Amino acid sequence: MDRPSLEAVNRLADAARAADGVAPLSEATLLSLAAPSADGQLHGYVEGESGLDAYSHLRLEDDGTAWAEIVVHPQARRRGLGTRFLEFVRDQNPAVRVWAHGDLPPARAFAAHHGMRRVRDLWVMSRAVDTDPAITDPVAPQGFSARSFRPGDEQAWLDVNGRAFAHHPEQGRMTLADLQARMAESWFDPAGLLLVFEKGTGRLAASHWTKIAEPTSGVGEVYVVGVDPDFQGRGLGGYATALGLAHLRDRGMREIELYVEGDNEPAIATYRRKGFERSARDVMYAFEQ
Repeated sequence: MDRPSLEAVNRLADAARAADGVAPLSEATLLSLAAPSADGQLHGYVEGESGLDAYSHLRLEDDGTAWAEIVVHPQARRRGLGTRFLEFVRDQNPAVRVWAHGDLPPARAFAAHHGMRRVRDLWVMSRAVDTDPAITDPVAPQGFSARSFRPGDEQAWLDVNGRAFAHHPEQGRMTLADLQARMAESWFDPAGLLLVFEKGTGRLAASHWTKIAEPTSGVGEVYVVGVDPDFQGRGLGGYATALGLAHLRDRGMREIELYVEGDNEPAIATYRRKGFERSARDVMYAFEQ
């Protein structure tokens, strides 16, 4: 199946975001549209008089799982397009899971109408930079040092990321091509990808990748924090997190946000101690089996 242009999908997504107050598509979906090829991914769309009326993205993973996103233009809603695209992605994989970004009431009603249940809860947590607890410059644990990303660090970062997120449904599958696609984005700043090394061996032990998608917004993101399992229990997760928070503070951000699984109670407790509270949520729905 062919696919629409990234520009057309962005215009549709912008219209939906203006109406709903939440972005309807993930970074992974938009990156797939920008990639020259996207194996295991299907794009469905319907064109209207002034652009796209609806769009769906379906990703078929190597392990047989599948997830999808569906967005309908505000002016084209209540015409059955959402149901049409839901049936399309389900025909490809009956066990498909569908994201509802923001978990808005219409999405909950749509899922209930189609006999779907909530199977994943992804929290957005945020804090203001200038509130307690204060963001301070951290001291490296004994035997470790930190610096920013340099060309040539790619494979070491991928290796640690793969081990740190071995059971994560998206992050743990990141490839070199995925990494390079993100590094090609306008927001990528090597100074914001902070790496923690073990002194003596030079092994990469942990990292904190920060993200500032729109500098004028004043909002920075804890994009990815990972610790190699070999170095767990050495305080590196807290240190790497603190490094990134200080970096975002120094870049003039007013607010910092992050994503965390809603059932990851230890991580949520850690982030709450650092001043973060839930500000939004994304929910994944699946059909009853």
